[in-house]
Amino acid sequence: MDATNQPASIFAKPNQPRTPSLLFDLDGTLVDSVYEHVTSWRDALAAAGIRVPTWKIHRSIGMSGKLFLPALLREHGRKTTSRQIEALEKKRAALFTKKISGIAVLPGAKDIIKVLHRIRTPWALATSGDRNQVSKLTRGLAISREVPVITGDDIATAKPAPDAFVLAAEKLGASPEDCIVVGDSPWDHLAARRMKAMSVGVLSGGYSESELLHSGASRVYEDPGDLLMHLEELGIQTR
Repeated sequence: MDATNQPASIFAKPNQPRTPSLLFDLDGTLVDSVYEHVTSWRDALAAAGIRVPTWKIHRSIGMSGKLFLPALLREHGRKTTSRQIEALEKKRAALFTKKISGIAVLPGAKDIIKVLHRIRTPWALATSGDRNQVSKLTRGLAISREVPVITGDDIATAKPAPDAFVLAAEKLGASPEDCIVVGDSPWDHLAARRMKAMSVGVLSGGYSESELLHSGASRVYEDPGDLLMHLEELGIQTR
């Protein structure tokens, strides 16, 4: 599945106008895994004797644990060390891995991938998850080997830093202004703004339409299936 070194020329359309390149987030955007992340963080924190309201954890999903944990725990009067955060992340990863077999792809996710392949629109996957986790989560998506898959193992800083999306664009040979980021969380859209790319949101991660628009999304759709029905709004011809 790891095709980050594949050439971008496979997507080329001779003598055709430039088509936007799509950069997809994974959790909450193509697979229905957001709440498994929430409960895994909740249980990892509880195992360490830390009680945090579940809704507050959800507000941070989409960010790296290294970024959101210090602020979240500071609100509850706790200081953390890098070693403690690393231990919490390992515990969370172990808990989440046990849930992966029950995680389904979101409505329309496989369909939009098939259509993008058929019309040869360049796209890539960019997520903060580790490569082993991502490999398991994407098994039901049938992603072609020609599609770049960027994971947290490939970048120095996770979202809301734009590193993952920037690298994904580079692998496609596309400039940021020719890319459209697709994501379910405000952090995806903040990252897109930092790399000066357009972005569109999906509601399948549990954030509201107003939150996604406020963070920079140009359009908001229900899920990948709804986005597929409106690809023309992004300047992508499906026929």
